[in-house]
Amino acid sequence: MSTGEISVPLSVVEDRTQEVVPNQLRRARVNKLVINTVLAVLGIIFLLPIIWLIDSALNPNATQGLSAPAWSLANFRAAIAAGAGGAIKNSLYLAVVSTVVATGVSTLAAYALSRRRVPFKATVLLGILFLTGLPVTLLLIPLYEIFVHLGWANSPFYTSLVLSATSIPFAIWLLKNFIDQVPKEFEEAAAIEGSSEMRILWKIVIPLSLPGIMVAAILTFINSWGAFLIPLVLDANPGNQPGAVGIYQFMSANGIVQYGPLAAYGILFSVPVVVLYLICSRWLNGGFAFAGGVKG
Repeated sequence: MSTGEISVPLSVVEDRTQEVVPNQLRRARVNKLVINTVLAVLGIIFLLPIIWLIDSALNPNATQGLSAPAWSLANFRAAIAAGAGGAIKNSLYLAVVSTVVATGVSTLAAYALSRRRVPFKATVLLGILFLTGLPVTLLLIPLYEIFVHLGWANSPFYTSLVLSATSIPFAIWLLKNFIDQVPKEFEEAAAIEGSSEMRILWKIVIPLSLPGIMVAAILTFINSWGAFLIPLVLDANPGNQPGAVGIYQFMSANGIVQYGPLAAYGILFSVPVVVLYLICSRWLNGGFAFAGGVKG
């Protein structure tokens, strides 16, 4: 043994190791318990509004608080009698038209920005990114003046076009990133076989970018489905009133909020979005599958 070295018995090292390992396991269990407790509390906090919504929708005498539901459909009948069906139908029209227009335009624009040499492409992309954060309220007054001048006011179709325009910038930015991930070798091979550019886009790029297209479509649909200010300002016809505007008729009746019909209306208004997500979930779960598609 060299001078200055201290010999520690092996038994002492083993004892210390046996003490450290249980302490680490104990701390890990405590940390895990704390994290799970915090997550459980947050889950309960976010779950309470949904519980209240279901409870109030089934309770004819619903209030601000929770109570045992009476299992009555009277609130749903009241919501439908007040025009919930027609308002949801109007929202569905606005959302579907705006989604189809915005998704189609965004796909073509994103493909051009991804595959073509566009002059000042970086500036164009920065401009698109800027438009995604532009408040819609800044455009309502000039838009209203344009609609009145052109005779487009109180038209669900032209209102849906405005809704689609508000979603196009973000959809272009999103879809460009998805299309960038599609290997160009697939398109080059199809071009060698004599496929036209539109056929390449329809048969190769769109199927491989389908998850991104579905995401853009769902976001556009939700944005149009919950739109309030644009339909309220551009379409004053009560018969064209969408669900997001119609729900406010339950907010006050002689100064009293109708909690039961309001909750029932909210559930009915949420059903199409939930159904859309369930239908599109299998495409969203699929993701991209390019592995093995290109050989070196």
